[in-house]
Amino acid sequence: MKTLEDGSSNIRLAVLIDAENVSANIIEALLQEVAKYGTANVKRIYGDWTSNQLNSWKGKLNKLALQPIQQFRYTTGKNATDSALIIDAMDLLYTGNFDGFCLVSSDSDFTRLASRIRESGLIVYGFGEKIKTPEAFVVACNKFIYTDILAHQQPSGNEKITTNKKLLELLKSAYDSVADEEEWVHLGPFGSQLTKLSPSFDSRNYGYKKLSELVQSVDIFTIKKTRFHLMIKLK
Repeated sequence: MKTLEDGSSNIRLAVLIDAENVSANIIEALLQEVAKYGTANVKRIYGDWTSNQLNSWKGKLNKLALQPIQQFRYTTGKNATDSALIIDAMDLLYTGNFDGFCLVSSDSDFTRLASRIRESGLIVYGFGEKIKTPEAFVVACNKFIYTDILAHQQPSGNEKITTNKKLLELLKSAYDSVADEEEWVHLGPFGSQLTKLSPSFDSRNYGYKKLSELVQSVDIFTIKKTRFHLMIKLK
């Protein structure tokens, strides 16, 4: 099975977007983010395209090669769009042509889908708004990216990070999990362990573009720079 660490164009991804649950304003940044993890061999976007609610999307479909999937609202209060996306996801899963899925929605309905895809040995990347996405959906994914940071709404890095107990505990737990007898840890395995412990972890959530910048700001690690790597040791 290909892993999160592969992060190359050889990773074949199916990108499935709930248009009724995602802002069209972030789609360019979102697809750029997807490109970090692999190649989007399929890009489908679901909704009722007869509705004026999706007008903001229509100018972007051809431009970004997004395949619109029409789903009428048969009954008020029932989300037929979610059902259509889930059915398509399972069909794509059974083809065996993909290494992972990108599920773009803040809806809890996709929690079981994410778990089912992972049970088949594939990678799942989730995308959704921080305030709307339930924790169950977040942890069901291998990695979850809050779309707030793609909209450049993340906070600026500042000294308050040193008093964020939850973050500091996460960093220490990740370090303890990968530290060897010499105590020095490469930043790569450390970052991978952070994602395993907390799928939504992203240095950008705290106002830092890179993990290295975040690590230097929390002031709980001794840092050693080699020619090719950055290494850390808990103080």
